[in-house]
Amino acid sequence: MRKINLMVLALLFITFSLNAQFIKKTATGPSFTDNLALITKDFQNNFYQIQAGQIESNEDMDVYNSSVLLAGSAHCVIYRFSSKNDTSACWQGIMYNGENAKEALKIYKNTCKLVDKCRVILNSNENSIFKGKIEEPDTNLRFVSSIFRLNSKDAIYEHFCAEVELLNTGFEQWEVRINLQNKRDDTEK
Repeated sequence: MRKINLMVLALLFITFSLNAQFIKKTATGPSFTDNLALITKDFQNNFYQIQAGQIESNEDMDVYNSSVLLAGSAHCVIYRFSSKNDTSACWQGIMYNGENAKEALKIYKNTCKLVDKCRVILNSNENSIFKGKIEEPDTNLRFVSSIFRLNSKDAIYEHFCAEVELLNTGFEQWEVRINLQNKRDDTEK
């Protein structure tokens, strides 16, 4: 009888644990990679389909909320720059903002790992992958940046990348950002 009671208790514990994990996973909504793919696909629309209300405006740029967020982000915005030469926009997510340097570094590395090799299926049913190298921080610098390029044959994505940054913004404040944007390779002229 005692063995049966223990077995029933164990089964109940396992059942509740599995349900709690299931609820925790589904309560956060779409995964990081699913939303990264959605944002990346909307780059071809200059992020207009995921643009929400305007936050700020000045003569150099307009800033809008993004309706698509990355799991774990504090907030996500779209920057529209006022330039005659380049009318593309930049999508940015803040993954961490705080005083804990170890936590910032952990989130930076984790964000890089999530982006690296993330698959995106574009309109041409092309299966593209982000590829890059995680740059390690240098203690002599106040920032580090890792760039992941999308290996797409689509001309729209020729210079598109996901850039993950770890910044010391001063007075022991740390920030981890992810930027999705057009960015030419530093070796290009």
